Amino acid sequence: MFFVDTLESEGLGNRSYLVGGARSAVVVDPPRDIDQVIATAARRGVRIGYVAETHLHNDYVSGGLELARLTGAAYLVPAAAHVSFARTAVADGDTVGVEEGLVLRAIATPGHTPHHTSYVLEAGGRGVAAFTGGSLLIGSVGRPDLVEPRLTEQLARAQHASAHRLVAELDDAVPVLPTHGFGSFCSSSQAEGDATTIGRERATNDALTLDVDTFVARMLAHLEDVPAYYAHMGPVNAAGPAPIDLTPPEPADAEQVAQRLAAGEWVVDLRNRVAFAEGHVAGSFNFEGEGKLATYLAWLIPWGRPVTLLADTPQQITEAQRELARVGIDRPAAAATGDPVAWVREGEQLASFPRARFADLAEARERGEKGVVVLDVRRDSERANGFVTGSVHIPIHELHGRIGEVPGGTVWVHCAGGMRAAIAASLLDATGRDVVAVDDGFDAATAAGLVLTRA
Repeated sequence: MFFVDTLESEGLGNRSYLVGGARSAVVVDPPRDIDQVIATAARRGVRIGYVAETHLHNDYVSGGLELARLTGAAYLVPAAAHVSFARTAVADGDTVGVEEGLVLRAIATPGHTPHHTSYVLEAGGRGVAAFTGGSLLIGSVGRPDLVEPRLTEQLARAQHASAHRLVAELDDAVPVLPTHGFGSFCSSSQAEGDATTIGRERATNDALTLDVDTFVARMLAHLEDVPAYYAHMGPVNAAGPAPIDLTPPEPADAEQVAQRLAAGEWVVDLRNRVAFAEGHVAGSFNFEGEGKLATYLAWLIPWGRPVTLLADTPQQITEAQRELARVGIDRPAAAATGDPVAWVREGEQLASFPRARFADLAEARERGEKGVVVLDVRRDSERANGFVTGSVHIPIHELHGRIGEVPGGTVWVHCAGGMRAAIAASLLDATGRDVVAVDDGFDAATAAGLVLTRA
């Protein structure tokens, strides 16, 4: 008998796995915050004998090195990965015994990275689960353009070959358990569904239904922009990440918040976008704690810039701190919670801006209201499917460096659902621009009577 426990990192769109038998287990692609892994193993009553990395990750800081150190587990890392720490190098075909009757076998699956390795759990000599990391995903594969631009096409072709090797070696009923594909930008496209098998992928995955030339051309034509912080994750993981530190940050009062803003540091308000729009510290930015906090904050912030967190409760700070540490934003400079009135100095007022629907924007245009600027902060691929005629387009991850390109007037900023528009509105508001945050689904634009253009 064996078990597989899935550990979700929802904000990053990744999964890690604890897999084993009655007494021993393996952890595949562990997150930075390894306490949850250790707790899961304790509930199972198993010893972690191995920690296995499918590749050097580009989208998060691994907890593998620290987990291996704390548990005494062997740290399995692909042999071709260049790292600066001691590890057990794993090559194609290598096996380790998890416990009697359970074996973990390495299969070289280059493509997402040159050294990428998948692991197959074998029970009684038969494959029963495939841990595919950034190789074969649910309806997709890991993107091949994160290592070196000159290798992108070569790696895309390797992804095609790796996917074919996996389905050739495994039975159709074997579950496919990837690390990426649940919102991570490491996936070449996002997963449709929550689970899959070798047989399902054989029938539906482009890597397995298209010839290599068609597959490569199609995938390379649809790759999204790479989050800026990815450039820092690989080197951190290769060097050996430091242990995570989740002790509470230093409390900040109104004077300290003002001083940090004046020094050019980032003050990030984690409250929901409705509360932020109604009243916030002037100059602060709104990254909702319930949104994709780590992805978008790490993508937009100048790397290494100190961060002060503001939130309703200490629990929100704790949760945000954990999520940010996963992408290398290790220690908030300070934090404050409670009533936002306490975050500004005596005599100063909270800033605010209005929220609206697409129907309100349509009415403003119908009235001939002057100075209306519509700013679309969606990705290129989203805008290609239709945009508000006359709108300005600056993707959210580029806005901080391109605010000067936004035309003068009152900026009505929108995305696909409201979260990214709230971030953008806060960035604009911090510069003194008049802004309206369109908190609405993009489907409502047509219903409101706004004319759309298709690229």
